[in-house]
Amino acid sequence: MGKGGQDRRKGEAGWEPSLSVSTYPAWARDVPECEEEFKVSADRGLSSEEVLRRRLVYGSNELEKHSGPSIWQLILEQFNDTLVRILLLAAVVSFVLAWYDGDEGGEMGITAFVEPLVIFLILIVNAAVGVWQESNAEMALEALKEIQSEHATVRRAGKVVPNLPAKELVPGDIVELRAGDKVPADMRILYLISSTVRVEQGSLTGETDAVNKTHHKIDTEDMDIQGKECMVFAGTTVVNGTCICLVTQTGMNTEIGKVHSQIHEASQDDVETPLKKKLNEFGESLTVIIGLICALVWLINVKYFFTWDYVDGWPRNFKFSFEKCTYYFEIAVALAVAAIPEGLPAVITTCLALGTRKMAQKNALVRKLPSVETLGCTTVICSDKTGTLTTNQMSVARLVAIGKKIGVVRRFKVDGTTYDPHDGRIHDWPIGQMDPNLQIIAKIASVCNEANVTKSGLQYHANGMSTEAALKVLVEKMGLPAGSDVSHTGEGFHCCQYWNSIAPRVATLEFDRSRKSMGVIVKSDSGGNMLFVKGAVENLLERSTYLQLLDGSIATLDERSRKLILRELQAMSSKALRCLGFAYKIDLSEFATYDGEYHPAHRLLLDPSNYSSIESDLIFVGFVGLRDPPREEVHKAIEDCRAAGIQVMVITGDNKDTAEAICCEIGVFEPGEDISSKSITGKEFMHLSDKKKYLRQSGGLLFSRAEPKHKQEIVRLLKEEGEVVAMTGDGVNDAPALKLADIGIAMGITGTEVAKEASDMVLADDNFSTIVAAVGEGRSIYNNMKAFIRYMISSNIGEVASIFLTAALGIPEGLIPVQLLWVNLVTDGPPATALGFNPPDKDVMKKTPRRSDDSLINAWILFRYLIIGLYVGIATVGVFIIWYTHGSFLGIDLSSDGHTLVTYSQLSNWDRCSTWEGFKVSPFTAGSRVFSFDSNPCDYFQSGKVKATTLSLSVLVAIEMFNSLNALSEDGSLLTMPPWVNPWLLAAMSVSFGLHFLILYVPILAQVFGIVPLSFNEWLLVLAVAFPVILIDEVLKFIGRCNSGSRTRRRSQKHKKD
Repeated sequence: MGKGGQDRRKGEAGWEPSLSVSTYPAWARDVPECEEEFKVSADRGLSSEEVLRRRLVYGSNELEKHSGPSIWQLILEQFNDTLVRILLLAAVVSFVLAWYDGDEGGEMGITAFVEPLVIFLILIVNAAVGVWQESNAEMALEALKEIQSEHATVRRAGKVVPNLPAKELVPGDIVELRAGDKVPADMRILYLISSTVRVEQGSLTGETDAVNKTHHKIDTEDMDIQGKECMVFAGTTVVNGTCICLVTQTGMNTEIGKVHSQIHEASQDDVETPLKKKLNEFGESLTVIIGLICALVWLINVKYFFTWDYVDGWPRNFKFSFEKCTYYFEIAVALAVAAIPEGLPAVITTCLALGTRKMAQKNALVRKLPSVETLGCTTVICSDKTGTLTTNQMSVARLVAIGKKIGVVRRFKVDGTTYDPHDGRIHDWPIGQMDPNLQIIAKIASVCNEANVTKSGLQYHANGMSTEAALKVLVEKMGLPAGSDVSHTGEGFHCCQYWNSIAPRVATLEFDRSRKSMGVIVKSDSGGNMLFVKGAVENLLERSTYLQLLDGSIATLDERSRKLILRELQAMSSKALRCLGFAYKIDLSEFATYDGEYHPAHRLLLDPSNYSSIESDLIFVGFVGLRDPPREEVHKAIEDCRAAGIQVMVITGDNKDTAEAICCEIGVFEPGEDISSKSITGKEFMHLSDKKKYLRQSGGLLFSRAEPKHKQEIVRLLKEEGEVVAMTGDGVNDAPALKLADIGIAMGITGTEVAKEASDMVLADDNFSTIVAAVGEGRSIYNNMKAFIRYMISSNIGEVASIFLTAALGIPEGLIPVQLLWVNLVTDGPPATALGFNPPDKDVMKKTPRRSDDSLINAWILFRYLIIGLYVGIATVGVFIIWYTHGSFLGIDLSSDGHTLVTYSQLSNWDRCSTWEGFKVSPFTAGSRVFSFDSNPCDYFQSGKVKATTLSLSVLVAIEMFNSLNALSEDGSLLTMPPWVNPWLLAAMSVSFGLHFLILYVPILAQVFGIVPLSFNEWLLVLAVAFPVILIDEVLKFIGRCNSGSRTRRRSQKHKKD
């Protein structure tokens, strides 16, 4: 059986290991050449001494263990973010201010430190989520190790060593593989012990079915993994057969080792998501702005730090007021705290988490939160074909049978895209009147078949070759001839059971690549034996002499009939159908009475080289065309991608013709489009001089016969071009590209654990349309995130304007840091989170994707923020001034509490109160408290400002609630998008107002926050001052819509002119 070189012994003495062994093209060398290169003989193996010498050079046969960053490094990395660092500074500052605030108020308990503790808690949660995500990055490498073999049967020093630890293998070892074994290293097959050997290597190559292996060399050294038929690779599994192999590569030099290296390399290149980049840029700008405003506030008020006397016309006796310096430092710090959106990270995390729940409902399981936002700016989807664009369930699409006479064929169209026998039908089928020709086709398809189809729940699953499973489904759709005895059938695939019961198999001629066919010897109705054969149509025609006609009669297969069949074959092949022919033989000579291994003819079956002669002088009966059909919903999904400006690239390991046909059918290519420049093999792409130019083409692109390195190169080049790339994959070989892509998408059903661990998102249904739905959801989530970022930032600008105006006008401090932190963290939080529930725009998938470098806030939006922020500042400071200076406002009586009115001049010069003659202040009430200033009237501007401060805080809260309504849409009016389109927002506003009422009307909380209850009239004043923010933004939105419309018209006119 071709045990090449087994009786030749190679001397090991003096052999010096060469690093070239790791690149030796063993697949392109004969068996004796391989034995010579590795200085080993197949029957003896390596000696113990030689094994030790080689292990010193090549090391153990295991994947490297890359030491990841320590837990402390991961934690520190989470603070390598501008916004987080600002928050950390805010936490420290708020801690100090809380200390002073508590000290001055006599409350040094834990309540004084609620806000800094909350900020620290936000930072801890943010860091914990980041550490968890980072630690998951190494899980793909760990999952890769799980698929390695642990033991091997090895021949050493002439003896067989069973269960040798696989890590002890070295190049040159002789290994025996049996069915069920996991391949322990990359190896060259020396010879087959069984007639055939099949290996499941789909996880490494992407092939759907197990592949047949041979010991014959390949003619070229430049060959992809799929084409190395005499090689077996580490981590793959032997499905059937036994063979002897020579270890050629171990450890990191194996194909799976290369994948390991690529995953590790890709994990080192993790780049920031588009949103993270924008937030970092925003944080850096915010840092500069905060610094400038704080400095400006200090400079405006530096005159209060110093006092001096004039002597002889010259300033003398300079005095520095530390108290004033500290006071304005607190104002500057309060301004900084106001400028920082402390709740933003928490709200973003919450919104992304809610987004993952929405996506999970659509079968998209997001493993990394930032991926939700990144999906929204995806510009290119690189999709696998098998199982993603197609069902990964082979089905028969055409059946060709022989007609009534020579030169006539019958064609039947077959519907159905799954293994469900009730899915689809055969058109123009003679139900219950199957002629002898159709009966023999059904019999061969059923009996000459190794597959099984089983039902699990509502789904049908194939066990064995997918093409054979499709044939069994076809047999069920064909039905049974009239008068059939169905008492044998039982349940399940009863037609197949029927044909197998009347033609029991007695021997199998296994498939091999040389003759491209499989045969079975069965018992016939007459008591003798028949041979059923299925295989490549051209090969069966070459070995066929006769033709069976419709009525069962036999005719000579003449040249005319042969050409007719070949024309039909060509027509079906041009539609990317995989064709299988059927033939049989009645006169079996020495096998006519064959009944098992004790029959004299059994010796002929032991040598597969005899199979071609046994399968000769056949009677050809017909053939079928099979395909992996596209999913029904994919065509619309690709149309949606085109409308959304997303380019679809198909990268598959399948052959070019099949892939092109599927891509044309599902709409990757336009009808009638010249695809000669858009369809290319992976190898051809790698040889292009300008790869980026090729990738810049508009429309769909197809890469067939692609290997993992091709996928990685495509992703890398697209990212260099500024594209945001989503990549699908299911196998071990896809993991590096999944890791490298902006969004790695693994298959949930067919995907390996390695691919899932390397991915950002897992498709629970392996469906391309789910990706498109997820992109739409990602866009909607991004729009909602922009809404609450707009809301929070505009609110913060208002707070900054309020503090700045307070300092610039010289009036008493209206809002203290503790109150601002409460607003930023608690009051703003619910509405900001609720904005994440905004319904998606109807045209969300009709807009082109945003660029990853598009600014979060454009010039017009910033201008709007500034206008709104300026109004917030004027309103909060204005209501403070109104209380001190007006007894009524807009007809609202404010004098019922008995407070004393002062002039604006007095208010803005309150620090000189001690110099005022005859200044007196009457007591006033606030809730159940009475404030009296008999001992120190000037305290009216310190402790006496509590009512004015409460009004300012309440106006700020009310304005921000109204402003959240403005954030429902960037440009849409509240008349077209009313508040009830997002009921969650109305509920959140109620919660925020409720929280504000809580701190107002619960005495202990009111004391902590330095506020007092308000009367009904005072609430009317708050609403009157706050409501105009809606009217102002409506005007600004109207201007924005007008400008946007005029720009669109100008672009349209320019396009028409062009």
